[in-house]
Amino acid sequence: MSIENNIKKLNLKLPDAPDPVGSYVATKVIGNLLYISGQISIDEKGSLIKGKLGKDINVDEGYLAAERCAINIISQAKKACNGDLNKIKGCVKLTGFVNSTDDFVEQPKVINGASDTISKVFGEIGKHTRAAVSVNSLPLGVAVEVDAIFELS
Repeated sequence: MSIENNIKKLNLKLPDAPDPVGSYVATKVIGNLLYISGQISIDEKGSLIKGKLGKDINVDEGYLAAERCAINIISQAKKACNGDLNKIKGCVKLTGFVNSTDDFVEQPKVINGASDTISKVFGEIGKHTRAAVSVNSLPLGVAVEVDAIFELS
């Protein structure tokens, strides 16, 4: 089954991949690797998903925020591949950043939202290495940010 078919089957709607708002690029290809800058948690309506895990947001809400980051990653990947996600040979790594309180320890459960989404969309080639990191704050007060590295064919 193709990646696009998986997206349809999962009923995912990819947003337009936004241009960066800072002094960086959204994606960069070096050799056969596609690097995607951190994508922040933005809901399907374009609103920021804000808050601190362990205080304002629970694990399930954090999981959904990370899922949205993965959807934005897929949008950026599609844009970088000129609309053809079949150019992706595999997902190498995700790094997830969780805006959390000092005593919150379930960052991996939150970032599973991104990992599960990448795995469902890309199938076997979506299996990846990962880090799930706690941070004291994220840009614009968002709950989650995830970046990615893909291998291109």
